[in-house]
Amino acid sequence: MRGRWVTRLGMLLIAGGLVALGYVAWQLYGTTYVAKRDQERTVERTLQAWAKPVTVRRAGPVPKGEATALVRIPAFGKSYVVPVFEGTDDDVLARGYGHFEGAAGPGQVGNYALAAHRITHGEPLRRMPELRPGDRVVVETRAATYTYVLDTNPNDLVVDFTQGWVVDPLPTNPAGGVQPAQRPGQRLITLTTCAELFHTDERLIAFGHLVTTDRKR
Repeated sequence: MRGRWVTRLGMLLIAGGLVALGYVAWQLYGTTYVAKRDQERTVERTLQAWAKPVTVRRAGPVPKGEATALVRIPAFGKSYVVPVFEGTDDDVLARGYGHFEGAAGPGQVGNYALAAHRITHGEPLRRMPELRPGDRVVVETRAATYTYVLDTNPNDLVVDFTQGWVVDPLPTNPAGGVQPAQRPGQRLITLTTCAELFHTDERLIAFGHLVTTDRKR
């Protein structure tokens, strides 16, 4: 009798282990597969919508849930393009880049601040540690394409997730370390992601500035 219970317990432990492994596999690979497929469809729909003439009815803010921009980072390859959505909650970051609430828009004076996952859900910024000053971040909207150039190495600035100064209109490092040039009126971009591949409360930060704006006809 005792042996039977030991066997059952062992089977339950094995089953529990398999469930746990399955969950980890889903988080690491399943969510990324699903997110990338969704991002591809979103990019296609967005480009098709932008190709249509803008009507008076559609001339206002982008409807909630629709992509506000597309991000391309040439250093990540020609096929790299990820949609941007408003907000930075879990649902948003599961779909692509999140644009911090209250931050400047693409090309505007201030700080166009973005966040994205480094692992799971499409892994938009998995390779962020490879970026270097001079790398371009291209942000396309319905109206224009904005090209930013990074000024800082993301490996040089790691902050706690509570350090909100990094998304200020003109980020000023309270520790006096890495920060954008302290000139008011700049058109900046900030990229943020997890400092480690797995759970961490620290973030990698990269700052850049706008270099060109190409208006669409």
